Amino acid sequence: MLRKLCIFGVGLIGGSLSLALRRAGYCREVVGCSRSEGHLSRAVELNVIDSYCLDPAEAVQDADMVLLAVPLGAMGPVCEAFRHSLAADAVITDVGSAKASVVRAVTDAFGEAPASFVPGHPIAGNEQSGVEAAFPELFQGRRVILTPLANTREDARDKVRAMWEVAGAVVEEMGVEHHDEVLAATSHLPHLLAFGLVDSLARMGEREEIFHYAAGGFRDFTRIASSDPVMWRDICLANSEAILKVMTHYQQDLDSITRAVQEGDGKRLLEIFQRAKSARDRFCH
Repeated sequence: MLRKLCIFGVGLIGGSLSLALRRAGYCREVVGCSRSEGHLSRAVELNVIDSYCLDPAEAVQDADMVLLAVPLGAMGPVCEAFRHSLAADAVITDVGSAKASVVRAVTDAFGEAPASFVPGHPIAGNEQSGVEAAFPELFQGRRVILTPLANTREDARDKVRAMWEVAGAVVEEMGVEHHDEVLAATSHLPHLLAFGLVDSLARMGEREEIFHYAAGGFRDFTRIASSDPVMWRDICLANSEAILKVMTHYQQDLDSITRAVQEGDGKRLLEIFQRAKSARDRFCH
């Protein structure tokens, strides 16, 4: 069991983890911390957390697990605010989507990467945000990727793994750089495409008619464009190198499709569509 879990950023991810652990009886106390007292008060009303504190240094006192669920740009300042108040046995983990950025932020804040720091990323969530969107089943059967560092203590890694498994997640491990490359292709690029498409259509003439006649395919493809813009701005900036690499590859393939349409090359289009359908069907199966 966890004695005290301190969550910085009690939104969809942090709130859902708290609900899952509380339902399992795995955590004696959950304390939330952020700059918004109204947000934290709402989390208490919804029984997502037990209590809250606005002072990071006070919030982590006696905590044996600290979860960083704040935007990427806030990771460093939050760690700097509580680093001198952290218990010697406390484990630190996070839910950031760009691991190299988080590792740099935590390392800079502490002067070196703490041996108790276990970078992590739950591959879960939806386009909703905020504590009202939290629910305890969010991580059931979903993957959580841990990217432990060379100096990460084994007991700290095991403690974070156990916490996510109690929440229902399937825990895997990989290196920081590999994680960022994989997520750039499978998560970051799709969000960029969805945001970009909706913005492009919204700026076209007669846009009301365009959205009025949008069918299910449009809603399915662009659902993630309703995600938190600030969070995704930070992710794109933090993982820009890997994102640019996969965007270049995609742009080349998009140019190929464009040429096929221009040239009326039905055979080429059919090859691309069949290959894509086969790949997605295998993935879904």
